[in-house]
Amino acid sequence: MRSIVCATAFFAAACLGQTIDKTKLVDLTYSFNEKTIYWPNAKGFQHRKDTWAVTPAGYWYAAGGFSTDEHGGTHFDSPIHFGQRKTTLDKIPVQRLVGAAAVIDISASASKTRDYRATAQDLANWEKTNGAIPSGSMVLFRTGWSKYWPDRKQYMGSDVPGDVEHLHFPGISKEAAEILVKRGVSGVGIDTASMDYGPSKDFIVHQVLNKADIFGLENIANMERLPAKGATLIALPIKIEDGSGGPVRIIAILP
Repeated sequence: MRSIVCATAFFAAACLGQTIDKTKLVDLTYSFNEKTIYWPNAKGFQHRKDTWAVTPAGYWYAAGGFSTDEHGGTHFDSPIHFGQRKTTLDKIPVQRLVGAAAVIDISASASKTRDYRATAQDLANWEKTNGAIPSGSMVLFRTGWSKYWPDRKQYMGSDVPGDVEHLHFPGISKEAAEILVKRGVSGVGIDTASMDYGPSKDFIVHQVLNKADIFGLENIANMERLPAKGATLIALPIKIEDGSGGPVRIIAILP
């Protein structure tokens, strides 16, 4: 067990009694606020400040509440999202939430074709340079779309509330998703609003991955700071019982 735990860079430092180099931590999460991008038919994020002031007794006190749809901002898709009887948010073992990150850069292709979908050839090119995608890893697709956040029109293709018919942004192809299932990855992430490209009507990538009990990470920030391989990813979603997804804090530890 000790050798397994020490396999990742994060836990290796702990096993050796070393302090983690905090300069190697990268936050891959957007803040949640009134500008946070959600699916066009979602309610979005609401933050209520009930008390935010110095009290009559002279001390400061801040408290409030918030509400959010499960799928918006930097968030986690649990497998039950498109996989009937698959794992809900609260049932995912924490061991699956930490793993090696394989970052596949498709930004050059996405810059030429707004509705680009990562292909099987993109995966083959990555593996030719970096070796086989490890089982249990988290595969992240970098489209470069974070440059548009939080401009909803540029990021989604439409900023009309409720408009799901005119969305345009990059995603992943069915063929690439099927390869990732064969590789036995733990999760798949992307720096757009969905693993399926904007015009998708059947969300086939979600179907393929979630039915294989693979989770998703969407609207990832700062992916340009990650190397193609060698980083360790930690993705900790809010633990909602029977949740189909929810906000997630994602960090990476650089090699």
